[in-house]
Amino acid sequence: MSVSAALTAHANGVERLLASYRAIPPNASVRLAKPTSNLFRARAKSNAPGLDTSGLTNVISVDQAAKTADVAGMCTYEDLVAATLPYGLSPLVVPQLKTITLGGAVTGLGIESASFRNGLPHESVVEMDILTGSGELVTASREQHQDLFRSFPNSYGTLGYSVRLRIELEPVKPFVSLKHLRFHSLSDLVAAMDRIIETGGYDGARVDYLDGVVFSADESYLCLGVQTATAGPVSDYTGQDIYYRSIQHDDGVKDDRLTIHDYLWRWDTDWFWCSRAFGAQNPKIRRWWPRRYRRSSFYWKLIGYDQKFNIADRIEARHGRPPLERVVQDVEVPIERCVEFLDWFLANVPIEPLWLCPLRLRDPAGWPLYPLRAGHSYVNVGFWSSVPMGPTPGHTNRLIEEKISALDGHKSLYSDAFYSREEFDDLYGGETYKTVKKTYDPDSRLLDLYAKAVQRQ
Repeated sequence: MSVSAALTAHANGVERLLASYRAIPPNASVRLAKPTSNLFRARAKSNAPGLDTSGLTNVISVDQAAKTADVAGMCTYEDLVAATLPYGLSPLVVPQLKTITLGGAVTGLGIESASFRNGLPHESVVEMDILTGSGELVTASREQHQDLFRSFPNSYGTLGYSVRLRIELEPVKPFVSLKHLRFHSLSDLVAAMDRIIETGGYDGARVDYLDGVVFSADESYLCLGVQTATAGPVSDYTGQDIYYRSIQHDDGVKDDRLTIHDYLWRWDTDWFWCSRAFGAQNPKIRRWWPRRYRRSSFYWKLIGYDQKFNIADRIEARHGRPPLERVVQDVEVPIERCVEFLDWFLANVPIEPLWLCPLRLRDPAGWPLYPLRAGHSYVNVGFWSSVPMGPTPGHTNRLIEEKISALDGHKSLYSDAFYSREEFDDLYGGETYKTVKKTYDPDSRLLDLYAKAVQRQ
């Protein structure tokens, strides 16, 4: 499609979106009509028609010279990467799952192994067109509607929906050379991670990508990626081999190579390690599991069936065990408190492995709804499983929230949250959010952030 045709298609999509917004009665809830989601918290059921986003799913244009792309808000990263890689370009941060949308990663939070040098996805946004709660289409940037631009990240659609985003891109090479470093001590791993963040390299060579996996207190890994144009054999983890299992080795360093495409999506095939819950890592089952269904979006559908029919809890009850509490979270911990959190978690929460992803904000002005310290290193710790139900609903999640707050950390709001209103306001923008909400959604057509993230009306 030519750029002019893409612009016309996008303009028509915007008109359909606006028409669908105007058609929703003033007292009805407003929501997006979308086939996929990467949210794990409960959502209110609604019979109201959703906003028509059918024309807002494409890459509008790629400017190779300026290293930018104009992208519709509902475009998935899978489609965005497919459009930019032929130019030798990539978004600065590509979240791990293919069906995450660019708009979702900006209004929520995304992260990946480039975040130690490129920050979070919303920091690469140059400008964005936002349909606000008042029904207006507003262009926000660092120069105009700055209050909305700064408060949009972590607002989860409660201030409006991004219609178009212009984002920065960076040059990438065709391959990624990997080094998996094994550690027997979490303190040694975090110290090595800290040095790589500060220097941008390891053992005299630059590092382009950095994340890690904790299997236990005495088995953990850092995964270092370096872009390269040198051709050669590459591994394939979209078939029978499983990426996270390839990381493990007895000692020292293990080398590997992937195409840049397969590196960016290395976690999607098995949804990190969560595909094991469905038997997809059993070699006898995997051999017959269709390749097109080895992807995060299909596993998410299976999770949806489980939630709808309480399959897991029924199985637990049949074996005389208590129901399960879902513990699906990503948290950010200051790097100097990371070992303390990991030690506590491994002693108190029976979940493994854990994903580690360091980050440092690029923009010194910061983002009020997720106020990490600019210029300071944090470690995202991801854990996605379930534990036996405790004495009260959300018992384990609440313990984690309390520990994270005690360590001056934050947690993402894509999953279950149990904060009091006062705690929530202290952590997620408080008065700043209320002021921006009143400005751009004066009639409260969209849910309040606390109502959406915690109360789950």
